[in-house]
Amino acid sequence: MPEKPGSYQYYDAEGTIIYVGKAKNLKARVSSYFHSEVDRFKTKVLVSKIHDISYTVVNTEEDALLLENALIKKYNPRYNVLLKDGKTYPSICVTKEYLPRIFSTRTINKKWGTYFGPYSHVGAMHALLDLIKKLYHPRTCRFPITKEGIELGKHQVCLEYHIKNCAGPCVGKQSYEDYQKNILQAREILKGNTREVLRAMKVEMMRLAEELRFEEAEEVKRRYLLIDQFVAKSEVVSHTIDNVDVLSITNDEKVAFINYIHVSNGQINQSFTFEYKKKLDETDAELLQLGIVEMRERFHSKAKEIILPQEINLDLEGVTITVPQRGDKKTLLDLSLMNGKQYKFDRLKQAEKLNPEQKSVRLMKELQDLLHLPKLPYQIECFDNSNISGSDAVAACVVFKKMKPSKADYRKYNIKTVVGPDDYASMKEVVYRRYKRLLEEEQPLPDLIVADGGKGQMEVIRQAVQDELNLDIPIAGLAKNDRHRTNELLYGFPARVIGMKTESELFRVLTHLQDEVHRFAITFHRDKRSKHALHSELDDIKGIGPKAKETLLKAFKSVKRIKEADIEALEEVIGKSKASLVYQYFH
Repeated sequence: MPEKPGSYQYYDAEGTIIYVGKAKNLKARVSSYFHSEVDRFKTKVLVSKIHDISYTVVNTEEDALLLENALIKKYNPRYNVLLKDGKTYPSICVTKEYLPRIFSTRTINKKWGTYFGPYSHVGAMHALLDLIKKLYHPRTCRFPITKEGIELGKHQVCLEYHIKNCAGPCVGKQSYEDYQKNILQAREILKGNTREVLRAMKVEMMRLAEELRFEEAEEVKRRYLLIDQFVAKSEVVSHTIDNVDVLSITNDEKVAFINYIHVSNGQINQSFTFEYKKKLDETDAELLQLGIVEMRERFHSKAKEIILPQEINLDLEGVTITVPQRGDKKTLLDLSLMNGKQYKFDRLKQAEKLNPEQKSVRLMKELQDLLHLPKLPYQIECFDNSNISGSDAVAACVVFKKMKPSKADYRKYNIKTVVGPDDYASMKEVVYRRYKRLLEEEQPLPDLIVADGGKGQMEVIRQAVQDELNLDIPIAGLAKNDRHRTNELLYGFPARVIGMKTESELFRVLTHLQDEVHRFAITFHRDKRSKHALHSELDDIKGIGPKAKETLLKAFKSVKRIKEADIEALEEVIGKSKASLVYQYFH
């Protein structure tokens, strides 16, 4: 193969293009796929399917990029990055008519006129159209107005003229030259060249004032102030930055989001986020190269400077690539990155609304990566004790499946072997009983155990699970700070703090698990304590149920009187057999 820039195409056994690439040096780039040390699994899969190779030589690397982009769009190869365009964004059209119109449209046909956009922020586009309407009053009617028609008086003014939204060029009330001058200035504003328009207006205003044409000068001043206010609202960076493109990248395993911002005369007049579906674990640098080509083609950008978050190996003729560290350009880069992250977040939320399972899998994957777990934590279990000075000691186990409570799997435990308030011993007993039973019944074991507490609770759970039952189940802990608020996730032995933002979605799920086990344990403890407080001696008589107990108390009013009653009195109330049980118990 030649050692020249160009594009290469890989074909499978059926003759279908499965991958398109570009290179500064075709020979070096293509041969790199067939080296034995290629370590990316997906690349190995691609190479195993290559049956034939073709290539196209071009003059420059920029041409190679453009050719690669065109071929990817044409053939949509299986292993290439896929650009996902969710919808068509509107543009502003300036028609090629004798008296041009200016309007928004989603249909692009270059025979009709010149297009500006697309505008990803529709509100900004309408603000621009409103400004042009207030400044220049372009016609809104759709009549095919011609020079001959105006001269022959074929047209009549409409309501727009009477309410002063149009100057009536169709009947000659506004000269053709004046109308075209307005359209020319409107085009400059659409291009983002507002400062030049303002300079020209100021010169014209001063000239009219010198000629004592004050009414006309006042009209120019009104327009000048409208544009000036518009610029003040839209300008976010130094006006010294002109004709610059900014790109940033935000990505995850499968999708990359590239945000593009164009700055002209110190103001942002274009912002757009591309979504790329990754196929071969492409690097950020490779994806940014694709993004640059796409935006230069789509937005007809001729910017001489491109601001990027990192250096990339790309040589574009007459274009400087800047990686800023501070100043206005760094502010622009941060703004682009913020837009990309917001777009990613919005897409994620949108996908999770359509598919709730996706959110659960994302959170499980996040926890797995954080703790380096061997598998996804599908089933998580958490334990808690509850007692007052050792009385009515109970414990509870709460189960979360797919990051959501599985209430059918919750379990309550009465503490059997521990006397007095010993939380560690109680925890050890319950954990041992729980997993011994699961083993005996051959039930699925959890993927992660979360201790409601710090290192001490984690250690007693480890003793029960690993030392006594020989089970290998990961154990984490949720520790509290001095104010009794959960603020740390612990993992491993010896336990170490896992760096995690307390306001993150995953941390909220873990604290929900903790709150749920507290609630379940305390509710069980209260129920047991209430029953204990309301216990009656009649509850200890075998064969006497709640109904017989209620009947006896209704008739005799107290247990003391039931004790003193003879057998005949008892038989009258609850019958012979039950009366005999009660009488024998007390005597």
